[in-house]
Amino acid sequence: MASSDVLPTRAPVRREPAPVATWRDRLLPRTVLGMTVLLLMASLGAAFSGTVLYAYYEYRLNKNEQRITNFINSFDKQFKGAINAIDTEREDAKSQIKRQLAPLQQVAAEGSTLDNLLKKVAPSVWFVHTLDENGQPSVGSAFVVASDSNQTLLLTSFNTVRAATHQPGPAVAVSQGGQDTKVQLWTWQQDKDLALLILQKPNQPRLNWSEDSPPVKTGDRVFAVSGLGASGGSITQGLVSDQSGTAITNDAQVGQAFQGGPVINSKGDVVAVASRAYAPLGFPSDGVFFSVPIRAACDQVLRCPSGTPNAPGQQSH
Repeated sequence: MASSDVLPTRAPVRREPAPVATWRDRLLPRTVLGMTVLLLMASLGAAFSGTVLYAYYEYRLNKNEQRITNFINSFDKQFKGAINAIDTEREDAKSQIKRQLAPLQQVAAEGSTLDNLLKKVAPSVWFVHTLDENGQPSVGSAFVVASDSNQTLLLTSFNTVRAATHQPGPAVAVSQGGQDTKVQLWTWQQDKDLALLILQKPNQPRLNWSEDSPPVKTGDRVFAVSGLGASGGSITQGLVSDQSGTAITNDAQVGQAFQGGPVINSKGDVVAVASRAYAPLGFPSDGVFFSVPIRAACDQVLRCPSGTPNAPGQQSH
């Protein structure tokens, strides 16, 4: 083949290398739609992040509120416990003081205590006077145990009105506020040194009977009251040395004007009847007196349905 027939050789085409895409080209869209999608995803991401943060905030807030609530509840319990402890300590201190003062309070009541007790019971206590078997004055006291719109029942000492239990016998009278009034001796119980008088005066104040059981305890203070005195009566005090169903032994002085009068506690309630003659053991006792328990009056001289006297017992002759 002739050289002229050789085809000319095509020069090789040189290609430029493709540009390398940067991270911005890869991540950032170039179209409006791409930009919109990117913004939407960013918004969704922000919203999700906000939701997560808010949820975490609520969680932390609830935890803090729970801690505060627990603290408050715990504080309230501790505060109440402290208050209760203080109250208990205060009551214990009061009890200790009372126990320490009790011996002193039993030795002697203050003058104001005696005066207040006397004022409280004096309207229900009367002075009794009559004669004994020898025609000599016999005196004592009586107190109201029941009263209605017609008459009043007075409990007194048999020893005072002993002569009047015989016929013929001397008259028996009671006085209060300087006025004498004759009374009827209705019934009596010699072994208990009790007698019942009927006063024709209505609606007189009666004394309350103690509802405690037993009515007194050994070491308690008691007070004997008489219807004779410049202030409308008089009062003595003493301590209970023994008590039983048959007698309350005490050292409250019972003079003649006191026999038959009420023996009361510190509240002014009747616990017994004062006596100079009552001797349940068969012999008198030196320096102490056997007072008749008030409930013994319901055995014979009084009728006491439901424990409250409201009528005289059977008349004695």
